Amino acid sequence: MVFMRSAVLYSGGKDSTLALHRAVEAGATIDLLITMLSRNRESYMFHYPNTRFTKLQAEALGIEQVFVDTEGRKEEELKDLEKALVDNDVGLLVTGATYSAYQGDRINGITRRLGIEHMAPLWHIDPMEELGILARDYNAIITAVAAEGLGESFLGARIDDETVSLLVEANRKYGINMLFEGGEAESFVLDAPLFKKRIEILKVRKEWNGSTGAYVFEEARLVSKP
Repeated sequence: MVFMRSAVLYSGGKDSTLALHRAVEAGATIDLLITMLSRNRESYMFHYPNTRFTKLQAEALGIEQVFVDTEGRKEEELKDLEKALVDNDVGLLVTGATYSAYQGDRINGITRRLGIEHMAPLWHIDPMEELGILARDYNAIITAVAAEGLGESFLGARIDDETVSLLVEANRKYGINMLFEGGEAESFVLDAPLFKKRIEILKVRKEWNGSTGAYVFEEARLVSKP
């Protein structure tokens, strides 16, 4: 009998990390993180900045991780994910999908075709519920912005109560999705309840072109939690 593994499609961001935690709370035993390394920063499906540093998160979680290279071309990148699921004998896939029909439909299509269970514990979560959990229990920072209303000052900002208030205001003024499901921003989790250690950023550079930008890690390490 083939051993069917339980995996998380893991970008290192707030949604995939919170989805992992929710899955564990629901009784799932996660034994694999699948991280897609897209060569295209405009990928429709996968995160781009800082994904290689997810190896620190995997170590902090104590969960095996596989990296999967993809050119990140629209639709074609799905074949790379599908191959990774087959190659790693995945029977349950957990994702951090929240509202994107584009992503949800495509993940559901792959998992149905392969006979894999798809668990999306954050699907249609109230944005304020998720942001409240992150502000209270996680150390998650914003690592990229690409929307009107999200300026350079958001780069590197922790998602705390103050940042949540700013996101609410940006939503009111500009209509941004506060969970960034429209590509407005990306995030990275430095500490979470299941992390055995936390991540410390040692060296970073900001990239800003006047309207979009990224907070790019150059050095980071794991350190003990208090």
